[in-house]
Amino acid sequence: MLSQRLARGTALASQGQAAAFAAVKDSRERFRANLEALQTGGTVKGTSLDVVQDPAIVELLQGIKARWDPVDANAGRVLDNQVSLTTLAKGLASINAGNNPILELAQQAGQQVGQSGGSLREIEYANQLAVLSQRIAKNANALASSDEIDPEVAFLLGKDTGTFRDIVNGLVKGSDALRLAGVRSEDARATLNELAKRFTAYDAGVAAILQNMNRLVAAKQAARGVNNESEALLADTTRLAEAYEGSGKLRVFTLWAAIIFALLALACLVLLGKVFLDDARVRAFESEQENKRNQEAILRLLNEMGNLADGDLTVQASVTEDVTGAIADSINFTIEELRTLVKGINSATDQVTKATQDAQAISNRLFEASQRQNQEIQHASASVLQMAQSINEVSQSAAQSARVAQQSLAAAEKGGQAVQNQIAGMNEIRTQIQDTSKRIKRLGESSLEIGEIVELISDITEQTNVLALNAAIQAASAGEAGRGFTVVAEEVQRLAERSGEATKQIEAIVKTIQADTQDAVAAMEKSTVGVVEGTKLSDAAGQALEEIRKVSRELAQLIGGISDQTQKQSASVSEVTRGMQGILKISEETTEGTKQTNVSIGQLTKLAADLRSSVAGFKV
Repeated sequence: MLSQRLARGTALASQGQAAAFAAVKDSRERFRANLEALQTGGTVKGTSLDVVQDPAIVELLQGIKARWDPVDANAGRVLDNQVSLTTLAKGLASINAGNNPILELAQQAGQQVGQSGGSLREIEYANQLAVLSQRIAKNANALASSDEIDPEVAFLLGKDTGTFRDIVNGLVKGSDALRLAGVRSEDARATLNELAKRFTAYDAGVAAILQNMNRLVAAKQAARGVNNESEALLADTTRLAEAYEGSGKLRVFTLWAAIIFALLALACLVLLGKVFLDDARVRAFESEQENKRNQEAILRLLNEMGNLADGDLTVQASVTEDVTGAIADSINFTIEELRTLVKGINSATDQVTKATQDAQAISNRLFEASQRQNQEIQHASASVLQMAQSINEVSQSAAQSARVAQQSLAAAEKGGQAVQNQIAGMNEIRTQIQDTSKRIKRLGESSLEIGEIVELISDITEQTNVLALNAAIQAASAGEAGRGFTVVAEEVQRLAERSGEATKQIEAIVKTIQADTQDAVAAMEKSTVGVVEGTKLSDAAGQALEEIRKVSRELAQLIGGISDQTQKQSASVSEVTRGMQGILKISEETTEGTKQTNVSIGQLTKLAADLRSSVAGFKV
């Protein structure tokens, strides 16, 4: 019976009941003392017990001892956490005791904020206070009654507590984080201050629960361990009693043990029965009253919300002090928000419909413009390709012209060199003609000297003829004596005649030579003049060829530049062509995108109509 009393006592102690700890301690000490007396001998209630010698009983006692040790340890853990468990129980009691007053104050604050013309955000946060208070109480009781720590519930409990505190402070003093400026109503401010004051004890209870959660779980697990072993321990002690009875050694001990166990069992049963009966009566009465109020409030709320299921957003739930008061207030706020939302959806669908119609028209125009743009780009691309082909042909012609210009430049340079050579030759010819002219002049001068000599010879010949004539005359005069002289005179005369003829011939030749010399000199002078003129013309031709060469060089450079520019233009046109192809591709993609946009706009129009029809059943 001590094992059963210990199990029930640890269960109540884990719930923080102070009276249960004394029962647990007493049961633990008694069981330990009785077991020790049975194992080693001793005195129990004035009865002396000998050391057990029966092997079967010793084995049973050892089994009971092995089973008792973990039960003893678990009971010790429950007793060690007495302060934490009682503190947690007090905190939970303060939460449950302050739940209804805090709920009433939260509902009152929400009504005052709404009636005083508070903003939608202030009203929303004020209405959240009632919901948060109920959720805090629910989660606190859930944690206190659970054998394990639910991290999500513990986190939500701490978060809700902090949120409740922040909202109250924000509504009273303002909060940048919550974007609250603080309520202007003095009544609402006073209610919120009272709510903050009441919540201090509430917050302390939550803190006690959160701080002692590990100890609570350890104590509950220990109590569960005691409870799990209590039945087995009871069975072992029952077998031990039967063993004592069967061994015939019970004697006086059996009587005293039976009396002790009977008295202990009776006391435990009376104590536990009273505790459980009182607790059950209180809980049953409170639960019955609470359930009754909750059912009435829920039925009233369901009746008021009947038309809401049909889409009537004009209904208004009654906000009372019952548990559904905060729910009704939240439902009213939700209905108001839904009403605003439905109105906004209707307005938005009208605007979307008009906008989609406008967008449809614009998209159609854009689609047509894109098609025209594609055609224009295709024409422009064809023109650019033709221009590129023409520029390539011009580039080829310019390159060929550059080659011809280079050839002309080379020919001009060769012509200039030939003219220079000709000028040099003409200068040499002029020099030779001048030399020849000088020689001919000297020949003319020599022929003049010869003429003078011939004249002298002619004079001598005439004188010789005269002398021969005179000699003939003298010979004739001399007669026979002068006959030989006559022969000489005749020979001299003939010689003189021949000399005269020769002189005449020479004179004629000299005159001819002189005439030819004069003609040659005149011709030479004319040739010299011609050579000089030819040299001048050659110089002029050389200068002209030099100009031609310069012009040809400049022309070659210009044509080369034109060729380079045409090549660059050809490359640029190629880039433009590729760019036009890219633009054409982009334009085609734009056209396709416009087409898809047109389809999407049509779908959007249909969706807007569907959205409008989906909210058409709501009455606002």
